[in-house]
Formats: sequence, C-alpha cells, structure tokens
Amino acid sequence: MNLSDFHNNMIVIDGLQYSNWNRQIFEQLRDGGVTMVHATIVYHEQIRETLLRIAEWNRHFEHNADLIMPVRNADDIRLAKQLGKVGVMFGAQNCSPIEDDIGMIEVMRELNLMIMQLTYNNQSLLACGCYEAEDSGVTRFGRQAIKEMNRVGMIVDMSHSGERSTLDAIEISERPIVISHANPLSFHDAKRNKSDKVLRALGESGGLLGFSLYPFHLKNGSNCTLDQFCDMVAATADLMGIDQIGIGTDLCQEQPLSILEWMRNGRWSKDMDYGEGSKSNADWPLPLSWFKDSRDFPNLTRGLLARGFEQADVEKIMGLNWLRFLDTGLLSQAVLQKNPASSSPTCYKVG
Repeated sequence: MNLSDFHNNMIVIDGLQYSNWNRQIFEQLRDGGVTMVHATIVYHEQIRETLLRIAEWNRHFEHNADLIMPVRNADDIRLAKQLGKVGVMFGAQNCSPIEDDIGMIEVMRELNLMIMQLTYNNQSLLACGCYEAEDSGVTRFGRQAIKEMNRVGMIVDMSHSGERSTLDAIEISERPIVISHANPLSFHDAKRNKSDKVLRALGESGGLLGFSLYPFHLKNGSNCTLDQFCDMVAATADLMGIDQIGIGTDLCQEQPLSILEWMRNGRWSKDMDYGEGSKSNADWPLPLSWFKDSRDFPNLTRGLLARGFEQADVEKIMGLNWLRFLDTGLLSQAVLQKNPASSSPTCYKVG
C-alpha cells in the first residue's frame, strides 16, 4: 500500500481549528489532504461581531475560491473532495452569538453556524464550564436552547463544559452531541479532558469525540509522541466504539498572544486568567514535533496504521465518522421527519 495515495484518497475532516486564516494556511490544509475543517469563528463575540466574522469569511471564500468553499451540508464535504478544495464549516466556541435570545439560534443556523458550544470554560446562560468549582448542570435556558438546536440542525458541542453539564446535555438532547476537541482524562489529567463516564455515555448515545492535538490536552505536553497519541486513540476506541471517534486538532496557527488572552479572558475579567497555562507559562505551547501544521495530517494516518488499525478503521477515524455524524446532525428535524431514510446514509467513499 502506498501511504500517500491511501491518505490522499480519504475524506479527512478536522473537527476544530482556530487559526489566523490566510491563503498560506488554506494551502497547508490542501497539502495535508484535509477535506473539511470546522473553523471556530467566535469565542466571546456577540451578535454583531459574529456577523462581522461571517463577512470576513465571505471575503476569504471570494479571494480563495480555488482553495476553499463553504460547507452548508454534509454533501458539500463530498463535493469539496471531488473538486479538490477544502470545505469550511462554521462553529462557535461559546453561546455568546445568541446572547439571551433563543430566536437567534435559528438565525445563526441560517447563516451557516453549524456547531455551538454551550459554554467556554465558565458558567454561561446555558450550562457550566469545566473551570467552575461547582457544576450546576444545564440551565432552564440551556434545556430550551438544546431543544431548538435539535430542531434546526445545529450541533451541540460540550468540549469546554463541566462533567454534570455534559452528562445533562447528552441526556437532554434528542440527537447525538459532540465533544469536538478533547481527550480522555485517563490519558492526561486536564480540566478540559473528559472522564470515562462521560465518554462512555457519549458513545452509547451515538455521539462523537474529536481527539485534540493541543499540547495542554496531551500526556507530556509538547513532548507527547505519535505512538502515545495513537495508543490513546486505541484505548478510546475500546471504550467508546470505533464509530464514535474522530479528529479535532484544536490547531491555532499563527495566532498572536493577544488572541490567546482573548480566548481566556474575554470581557469577563480585569485580572489575567491563564487558563491551562500559568503566569510563568502564559504563551501558546510549543507544537508537537510530528504535528506542526495541517501538512502533517499524513503523520496521523501513518501512526494509526502502525498502531495496528485496519485501513477501514483509519478511514473512519480520519473523517468518515465525522461525515456520518454530520450527514444527519446538520439536518433539521423537519427534514428528518419528512425523509426518515436520510437518517441512514450508507455511502461514504469518494472515487
């Protein structure tokens, strides 16, 4: 088997990046064989600021039409593969784009905001973040928001939420949810990583975990090896099932320190909050030697094959599980009820 051909023939999906987007980064995605990337467009930004971010992306699509295209449904991911382009799907890492108005969920979904986290580390109007001392669970507003997200086909993401809130969301949601970028707590003890209890519940409910390559989420940090990462993937496959795992790198390329400070502090703190870092380690962590940017995606394919995964399972982890999830997750309930067959896609191969 030719590794390069195998990788380039796959549908490869990155379940989350927040890079300082430019043409060079789009070229790196293409060169790494990435078919679709879930791009964070907002953290703490509210409605008007979210609209400005969408306008910025419209300019990216206009000026880089030979490289990237918007993803409005799962079939656009297949189309991107056929055209040799990188599909871009919008997501929010907080619920700030809807402010305190449930009607904004449908509005944002109509503007192609496909995934929304209920919290970003802190307590929000919807749920509790993983940095709070006490997790009070999904709020009354949160329950209504999940119901509305289910209705319009916006995916619930609990990557930065606390344990009780995450378990609540899995139970409350009538549709499977995602944890787009995190790792097992058993692999590395970090506030952002998830317990076996959460991962087991996520897998049993049909949800999806995207493995993070952000060093703060990894054993040995920036020194985590590819073998260690792939061992973690194998152990999680045993826990959750091979069909419930994917990749969500959490790659943050070319972002200045000011963006990291915005992510950690937003507008809510006058004092500097260092998140997963510390006063003496306040900057971005050093990248992994084997995953410095999107051109290194073939290393993941190589590592999983070397770990003993079958080719079909590598295809699932690298993209097909995300594609299957999005096939139904992005459909409104009205479309699903009108065409129940659409909830059981069968073909994922391209070419």
